Amino acid sequence: MFRVAAGELPETLRFAHPGTTVAFAKRDAVAEGYEEAVRAAREHGFEATLRLAGGRAAVFHDGTMEIGHAVPDEEPRAGIHDRFRHTADRLARALRELGVDARAGEVAGEYCPGRYSVNARGAVKIAGIGQRVVGGGSHTGVVLVVEGEDRINAVLEPVYAALGLTWDPSASGSVRTEVPSAGWDTVRDAIVTEYAREYDLVEDSVDAETLDLAESLAGEHRVG
Repeated sequence: MFRVAAGELPETLRFAHPGTTVAFAKRDAVAEGYEEAVRAAREHGFEATLRLAGGRAAVFHDGTMEIGHAVPDEEPRAGIHDRFRHTADRLARALRELGVDARAGEVAGEYCPGRYSVNARGAVKIAGIGQRVVGGGSHTGVVLVVEGEDRINAVLEPVYAALGLTWDPSASGSVRTEVPSAGWDTVRDAIVTEYAREYDLVEDSVDAETLDLAESLAGEHRVG
């Protein structure tokens, strides 16, 4: 995001297999029970990290998909709600092409609740969206659960209990629970196709300078 905002890189759309981590939000870090929540995450095999955007603790593992859309913008705050809405709508359209009854909007009892979550059947959350803005640009991030909602629930039960957060595990879902044939690559390709309706996409990899910058900033996200 920072290099895009500085004009060093063009608008960028990134797809990644994330690590196994519970990403705590700033609100979590100042909550009573935070240290207990971090211990619970690690006891369940999840690293604990601190994210700079988003509402409450979210879970990443190898069955999820991380999507990041960095956009140069001189007035990024003016487009916050439009970016949320467009991202949720694109995801829902792509998932519908795969056979998921996907809709934009929060469902009752979902973890890390958000107005622009993407759900299946109006019943289970399958993707969350967060956003961060800096001078010169914005970053819209998505965690999409392709499979493994049971792993999410297993770690969130003690983590959310420690943080004093209420939620309903039955509101957690995944793409493969809805459409068993939809694997990680299939889901990614469907989303890329949806973005390609609006953008001229050029495939590339993350360059060394960006990786070095990411490494230098990693300390901001580590939890002691």
